Amino acid sequence: MPVYRYRARTRMGEMVAGTYEVSDKSDVFNMLKGKDCYPVLIEEQRKRSGDISTKRFLKRISHKDLAIFCRQFATAINAGVPILSSLDILRKQTENARLRQRVEVLYAEVQKGKGLSLVMGMHRDIFPELLVNMVEAGEVSGTLDRVMDRMAVHYEKEYEINQKVKNALAYPALIAIVAILVVIFLITVVLPTFASMFEQMGAVLPFSTRIMMKLSFLIRDRGLLLLMGLVGLLFGVRWYSCTLRGREFFDALRLRIPVIGNVNKKVLTARFARTLGALMSSGIPLLQGIEVTKKVVGNTVVLKGMKEVEEGIKRGRGLAEPLKRIEVFPPMLTHMAKIGEDTGTLDYILEKTADFYDDEVESAVNRMTTLLEPAIIIVMAVVVAYIVISIVVPMFDMMTQINF
Repeated sequence: MPVYRYRARTRMGEMVAGTYEVSDKSDVFNMLKGKDCYPVLIEEQRKRSGDISTKRFLKRISHKDLAIFCRQFATAINAGVPILSSLDILRKQTENARLRQRVEVLYAEVQKGKGLSLVMGMHRDIFPELLVNMVEAGEVSGTLDRVMDRMAVHYEKEYEINQKVKNALAYPALIAIVAILVVIFLITVVLPTFASMFEQMGAVLPFSTRIMMKLSFLIRDRGLLLLMGLVGLLFGVRWYSCTLRGREFFDALRLRIPVIGNVNKKVLTARFARTLGALMSSGIPLLQGIEVTKKVVGNTVVLKGMKEVEEGIKRGRGLAEPLKRIEVFPPMLTHMAKIGEDTGTLDYILEKTADFYDDEVESAVNRMTTLLEPAIIIVMAVVVAYIVISIVVPMFDMMTQINF
């Protein structure tokens, strides 16, 4: 939204000035009028041509930032602080600069009488649809403090799961990078030294050594072209993954990769159960909850299945039966959903199921780490051994010829 600069006089004749981020110039006039100020100047603040937008440099908003925002909001409202005053507090103490800017916009718009969920819905690039719908339900039911507290727990668990997966993959990734650098060093520095020696002595090189020599010369002579080709390939993969077909391909691939695919399935199951359970516990109907949940899960394979679940619910078949057709979800989720429907405690059952799969994700991540580390070491050991053998075999052949 555009930012307007204004100067105005108060009823006491004092001059005041400032900026205001709104969609229309008339909103600035109404704001000043509401404060009993007479506007002297209202103009849009234009960016200088040499300036680069700072938005792209602002820290992105993580699940942790959203969790802190919801937790602080819930604490303030639960203490009896009005929504507008709570936003005033949050805009002054939010650490994330990007989120703080949007909270200031929320404060300004709510100050003009607009609903909190309505304003948050205008900034879906910052506030997820799940949070917007939950806030709307909290406003209608008068339980905004409990809704915010529940969303804080939701985003805290999402952050914990993501961190567990990242931390588990960090060490294997570091081992792989170091091993690759060692291999490149052997091929580009050590091997050419022996190659010149073999050439001077006229040694007959075995097939494995000739392959390594050609690879060494290729990396040394065409290294820049290879690097540019690799960068181009990465950009191509990135572009393809942003297309619908590419996203479907990579989403399906993530679920089929051995070991890692199992972890991804458990993460998706926990996310689905936790999101739908939180929505239903706040009074949102099942069908509307499915509509929101399918946008939160973040996998096109599951998204297609969720559309069939929607159709099944519209036809009166409930949740458990259509869920069976989504092969990504384990049978336990279907059975628990059936129990929840039969007992009328679907929201509670889903939240407990999410807690169970959160623990399963942690166990699966630990097992994955246990398997990945030795696997990477074994693969790189084989590569290094192949390089060493390619060097040692010609040396033994030369020593044998000298002895004879």
